[in-house]
Amino acid sequence: MKRLKIEIIHDIVCSWCPIGYANLRQALENTNTKAHFHFLPFELNPSLADEGQDINQHLAERNQWDQAKLHAYRQQLLAVAKTAGVAMDFSKRTHYYNSSKAHLLMHYSESSCNQQLMNELLIDAYFNRGLNISDTSILLKLADQAGLNRVSTKRVFEGISPNEGLVRKMNRVKTLGLSGVPAFIFNESSLVTGSNSVEYFEAVISELNTEAVA
Repeated sequence: MKRLKIEIIHDIVCSWCPIGYANLRQALENTNTKAHFHFLPFELNPSLADEGQDINQHLAERNQWDQAKLHAYRQQLLAVAKTAGVAMDFSKRTHYYNSSKAHLLMHYSESSCNQQLMNELLIDAYFNRGLNISDTSILLKLADQAGLNRVSTKRVFEGISPNEGLVRKMNRVKTLGLSGVPAFIFNESSLVTGSNSVEYFEAVISELNTEAVA
């Protein structure tokens, strides 16, 4: 069959996005299915300053959670992440950051077919190493690791006007009416929301594969 086109709607700082991504990749492997990945931007905290905000403080303010609730949520998250094979080190990952520059880098990396690698580099940088993904210098180092041209990448960050291609992607995502991420669009038609389990994604993929040969 033809490769699936899978568009992943995500935010770089979303805890459940790398879990959904990992479970989806495992489901593709289990079903022996090939896919082309594309990534679409969704900003959970667009008003955050570059220095970010302490995660516990942010969750407490946003959800009115006390310490017991924060602890229970984190333990649940870490358990699910471990099952998915996603490393999260909260001794280093202490803050939520503004993700607009990281999404710009993700968008730029698509032109050189490095988007999937860039996504994985950002996941490691933020969730495992706790780096500030709103810091241009850090993003340029990640661009170097992905093999992107540093001079061209730097110019992207120095642009005065909003990137038109990225704006189009954001506007498209807005039309979907999503309240959170991750979400996945299969073959430009089937929308699936949530991180979901490997088994759930296997069922979605199997149905798509069946439709493709029907």
